[in-house]
Amino acid sequence: MSLLRSLLFNLFLYTGIIVVFLIALPALFLPTKITLLFGKFLGHYVVFVVKIFLNTKVEFKGIENIPKTEKYFVASAHQSMFETFALQSVLDYPVFILKKELLKIPLFGLYLKKIKSIEIVRDTTTKDNLNFFDKVATIIKNEKRPLLIFPQGTRVKVDDKVPFKKGVGRIYEALNISCVPVALNSGKVWPKHGIIKHPGKITVSFLKPIEPGLNRDDFIKNLETKIYNEIENIS
Repeated sequence: MSLLRSLLFNLFLYTGIIVVFLIALPALFLPTKITLLFGKFLGHYVVFVVKIFLNTKVEFKGIENIPKTEKYFVASAHQSMFETFALQSVLDYPVFILKKELLKIPLFGLYLKKIKSIEIVRDTTTKDNLNFFDKVATIIKNEKRPLLIFPQGTRVKVDDKVPFKKGVGRIYEALNISCVPVALNSGKVWPKHGIIKHPGKITVSFLKPIEPGLNRDDFIKNLETKIYNEIENIS
């Protein structure tokens, strides 16, 4: 039953994503806001297929902690593909910080570029990386959109406590805006590897913002503690 459920889920998930991408092709030549609307729809669609085909409840907690007027960025735990899509259903058209390899995926990469995603080449020094924080600051200044970063750097298991990348601390210092930590347990239902998905409950918890003013190391330590403690609470 788990295998059949997982196969049906994958069928409807990827078919739906491809259909949305194809329908949205003209949006690549229209204002960015149109493409962002398709992204938000896709976020709701992914949550829907998770609920229906994986017999899974999805709860978004602490939405009241998302600032309504001030600028902010979001630092989220990363355990599966789920949050990559689902967070778009809650946040107001986030700007993704992502690895450059994702921009090379056919069609998908075109949409990522269109919505002004910011690329970074990990573990290397390039001209683009040296200009990275200038790009981030410019986007935050000119766009009424939150920044979204996954500070673990890759998808991890639910109970793995990997150190956060130092870049999230540099972003916090450079932008001087509040950070909304996000804890989740999506890996219990939709793990990083393997075909089989598991029914259960996915909780996405938006925690109280960390205000600007901390030094880089204290911020990262505070962020790790908040996210990992909350993951333990919801898992």
